[in-house]
Amino acid sequence: MDIKETKGDNAKIYFVSALLAIIIFIIDLELPLGVAGGVPYVMVLLFTLWSSKKSITIHFAIICSVLTIIGFYFSPSGGEEWKVLTNRILALFAIWITAILTLQRKEIEKNREKYFLEKEEAFAKIKILQGIIPICAGCKNIRDDKGAWSQMELYVRENSEADFSHSMCPDCVKEHYPELECSTGKTVSAK
Repeated sequence: MDIKETKGDNAKIYFVSALLAIIIFIIDLELPLGVAGGVPYVMVLLFTLWSSKKSITIHFAIICSVLTIIGFYFSPSGGEEWKVLTNRILALFAIWITAILTLQRKEIEKNREKYFLEKEEAFAKIKILQGIIPICAGCKNIRDDKGAWSQMELYVRENSEADFSHSMCPDCVKEHYPELECSTGKTVSAK
């Protein structure tokens, strides 16, 4: 769900679902028992998909199941008993399969939303240096967008996630510290 739900949104979903369940129940009480009057309760559960709250789906799965059973006892008689019983069992099966699938869908949506939030946070943390960076040809200081000059290491550290570790290449060791030069030509780390 991209938009945060309010308590009012959930109350509307609860109200409409309850109203739909009552309408289906009244129709079920008017139909003879041979007709699968409990199956339309699936619509109520599908309507609860609009809410991210799992409890709404569970509540209405229970309510619709109870109404299906009550409808079995109070609907006008009709049909063969085994067909009537089979229809009610299939209605309960359809209600709970729909409830389970609805709950799984809500879990997938929740994980998807969590993934996108984590992705947005990760992108917010990433700092990328790009474009032309004005650098002094002599001292290698960098001019920021406000016109202030700072050391290259400080500028990069403040404007990216990079950090520095200092050492000296073999050519600089030869030039500045000939007494520290290794016979292997490897870099000597400054301490």
